[in-house]
Amino acid sequence: MFDFSNKVVIVSGAAGNLGQAVVAAFLDAGGTVCAVDHQKGRLADILDSSPAHDKLFIIEGVDVTKMQQVADVAQQIDTLGGKADMLVNTVGGYAAGERVYQLSNAQWQMMMDLNVHSFLNLSAAFVPAMQSKGSGKIVTIGAKSGLQGGAGSGAYSAAKAALLRLTESLAAELKENGIQVNCVLPAIIDTPQNRKAMPQADFSKWVSPEKLAEVILFLCSPASDAITGAAIPVYGSA
Repeated sequence: MFDFSNKVVIVSGAAGNLGQAVVAAFLDAGGTVCAVDHQKGRLADILDSSPAHDKLFIIEGVDVTKMQQVADVAQQIDTLGGKADMLVNTVGGYAAGERVYQLSNAQWQMMMDLNVHSFLNLSAAFVPAMQSKGSGKIVTIGAKSGLQGGAGSGAYSAAKAALLRLTESLAAELKENGIQVNCVLPAIIDTPQNRKAMPQADFSKWVSPEKLAEVILFLCSPASDAITGAAIPVYGSA
């Protein structure tokens, strides 16, 4: 359906459930993928199983909440695959249980680091090159919870709400440069971790990482050139 031949795609959080699906989808569509991940060794299976392994560059041991590490990766990617055409940040985190009036600095900072600062650092590292090219696509991963807070999830909801506002603001700032910036809003993603945490749920109502990846590829394709600053709900039937 999509053709990303001769396009360089940065996928952060590449070894996560969603990250792996996004990497596989872009490789299947002919893209050159720079897969960035915090832990080492988790991306070996993708490299071994993909027939397009010659278009996959694995960069591990990178903490995208640290600006200098991201800047170093950007230079490395320029050497390996070339300037980025697309940036998909799947890095994020969820923590809940603390009420707002009991919220710890540790949980607040963790939610902001994973869900907000990762995006800010990646944007700082890759947006200037997109501006110089006069084109680019950026996709962030928000959450339905970013639209409305809930009991015990204040820090997470606030972080995802901040990410959405930053996505919208960056889209407004870059639209004159031919760069589109959009956000997808999952509800519950069908992952082994979520199934374990909610064993009584109806998993058929959840959205698979593969289905979410299809929406992300659309937002990185020429078909979305007229869309920027959007928050696309991908809730399934949950």
